[in-house]
Amino acid sequence: MTAHRLILASTSPRRRQMLAEAGIPHDARSPGIDDGPLHSGRVTPDQWVSALAYLKARSGLEQSDEDEGAVFLGADTVVVKGDALVGQPRDVEDAGDIIRLLRCGEHRVVTGIALVTRTSRFLLVDAADVRVGDITDAMIDAYLASGTWQGKAGAYNLAERMADGWPLHCTGDPATVMGLPMRRLPGTLASLGFHFVEGAAG
Repeated sequence: MTAHRLILASTSPRRRQMLAEAGIPHDARSPGIDDGPLHSGRVTPDQWVSALAYLKARSGLEQSDEDEGAVFLGADTVVVKGDALVGQPRDVEDAGDIIRLLRCGEHRVVTGIALVTRTSRFLLVDAADVRVGDITDAMIDAYLASGTWQGKAGAYNLAERMADGWPLHCTGDPATVMGLPMRRLPGTLASLGFHFVEGAAG
């Protein structure tokens, strides 16, 4: 079986942690793009996260001199509330608006991944539903002051907020809410014939 090298085209520490906890060897690099100014237009959430995940993986590959043994993993996550797609908050005020929009209701979290090599690409999308209870204004204010909302789709991390006592309930894969569909990813990698070894390429 050919040994491949997995390169995560992301600087997200949460995604690195999930891969490490699953025992998947990998390196991580910035994809070198800023998707903040981009707008989804008239596409579905699945199409949007797939496009951004592919853009990140492809950008990482094009900046690299890795050989055909390298597999670049791009990922993107959005929150869907009604007809609105919610990404990462722009600033603390935006983060507060997002949390207040999500409380006392349900929303869907959609994560797309792209696996890209010099000769192939594979896209996968997974979704989970999150029900949010009545988060008090005091809890929101304390959270905003902590600054930990930064860089998080929907302005929150599921595991962190549940550990802090927020009334959240997830239906589906909690890891999908946090940025990678870990219930499906290992099996998908295996089915595509990817076998990863630390530092291996070619």
